[in-house]
Amino acid sequence: MKKLITILVVLVTTITFGQNKNARASMEVDGVCLMCKTRIERASLNTKGVKSAVWNVKTHELKLIYDERKTNVDSIQNNIVAVGHDTKLLKATKEAYASVHPCCKYRDAEVVDDHED
Repeated sequence: MKKLITILVVLVTTITFGQNKNARASMEVDGVCLMCKTRIERASLNTKGVKSAVWNVKTHELKLIYDERKTNVDSIQNNIVAVGHDTKLLKATKEAYASVHPCCKYRDAEVVDDHED
């Protein structure tokens, strides 16, 4: 019985402390402007456990700091896709993409060209 309790304590400790509360990740997220930046960062920060989210308009790179005990990259990506922005692995639904402001239509070549200045 003592061995079983010891094993359980070790297992719980390993699981609890084995995860990083300041994990870092970066991913590519499509967008074209500062309104996109606000939307992407807000969607990320609204994910429980995300501490920092900074999206670069020029490089499309989203840098994250998050608590692995509370969330994961898949959950963060799902929240970003839900507000209408594609990631490298996931694509926003037509409905979600349609909800973004007309100036944020990053799939439209004309809109992208307008933002290159």
